[in-house]
Formats: sequence, structure tokens, C-alpha cells
Amino acid sequence: MIRTDSAGGTHGFLDWLTAKGRNFSYSVGFTITDAVAKMLPLIPKNGWSRAYDSDGTERDGAWVADITGILDLSSWPKGMRIIVRKEVPHVGAQLRITDIDGHRYTAIATNQEKGQLADLEVRHRLRARCEDRIRNAKDTGFANLPFKSFTANELWCHVVMMATEIMAWTQMIGFKDTKARRWEPKKLRARLFEIGGKLATHARQTTLHLASTAPEVQLLLQGVKRIAALSPP
Repeated sequence: MIRTDSAGGTHGFLDWLTAKGRNFSYSVGFTITDAVAKMLPLIPKNGWSRAYDSDGTERDGAWVADITGILDLSSWPKGMRIIVRKEVPHVGAQLRITDIDGHRYTAIATNQEKGQLADLEVRHRLRARCEDRIRNAKDTGFANLPFKSFTANELWCHVVMMATEIMAWTQMIGFKDTKARRWEPKKLRARLFEIGGKLATHARQTTLHLASTAPEVQLLLQGVKRIAALSPP
């Protein structure tokens, strides 16, 4: 499943994804052009269904509709569907010229045939987690390139990406169902990674002693045990 914002809603990109020999599913942002905007007032009231939140519950003030049948999509890949979402704008949000009836409209294109419209639409919106990963990578070292040498900065980027991956997997495996699962890198460093400790070796065994006064030491131990349980002996 390939998910992108509206930058991926182009003929070239979708033609490549759906070329013969490739078996990609996709869900990409779709620009509301003049042709699409003209169709929005024609959607019947019963054509809208309630949108979902990320946890699967109905979202107040948001609806979705499939407008594939009223658009000319002959120049696009076969099997493409257009799903439109309308919602009451958040406080401070500005409406675009294509928005009508005081609602904000967005659209996605997908080749998925199965599933409720609300499920397909919320799955697309969940791709925004990539923005969180980009922000986390910046906090981990992508914000600045510290060297004058291009090669050295390239290696720096690889190290930062590796650290970001390790941090993400640590949260997914070690801190699942805990408050640390969604902590940003700065908070992880302050609360967990910088807990004072000391390695002690005795009788051919190495023991890690952690500061018992650290506020999150029990959470760290819980995470270490979960990761260790999945590690090979």
C-alpha cells in the first residue's frame, strides 16, 4: 500500500504504480480541481456517510462520499476511485475557494475496492504519522549538518536514520501500551535514555544497576524486559 499526500496524485506517479507487472495498492491525496469542485454541490444528502476517527468511532462534523461515478476519470488508471471528505473547519482554519457550504473539502484517490468509505479515508489520513517521523528525525540530528564535507554529512544522515529507526522500534516493542509509546525524542532522552546507571561484573556476569530514584526507572525496566524477550538467546 503506497500512501502519499497530493504530491502523489499525478498521472505519472499513478501510471507507474499501476503499470503492468506491478501490484501496488495506493491511496494518494487528490487535488480538488475545478472539475471536481463543480461536482460537489451535486452529491445528494444520502450520498454522505459519517467519517471515522483513528480509533474507528464516528467523527462529529465530518462526512465522506464516493464521487467516482460523476467524474470523468478516463485519462486516469483503471479502477481508480475518488473519495471526498467534508468537515466543519477547525477554529482558525481558513476555507479555500473550492470549499462550499461552510465546510472544508479534501479528496483522495485509491484503487481499493473493499472496505467502507470511512475506513479507507481514515487509513489514508493515518499516513500523516510520517510527518511525526520527520520531526523526530530533525530532533535526532537532521536539523543541522555538522560537517563541511559532503561525504561526512552523508554518513551523519545514515547514523541519524539508524538512530531514528532504533528509537521507533524500541517504542513499538518495548513501550507498547505505555505513555512512552508516543514520547518525542527529547522527552525519551530526558526521561529514559539519560537515567544514571553502572555496569558491574561479578562471577563472569555483568549486571546493570540503575538509579532507583529515577522517576521512570520501572518503565525503562519494563521496556528492556520486553525487548529482551524477543532477542535470541
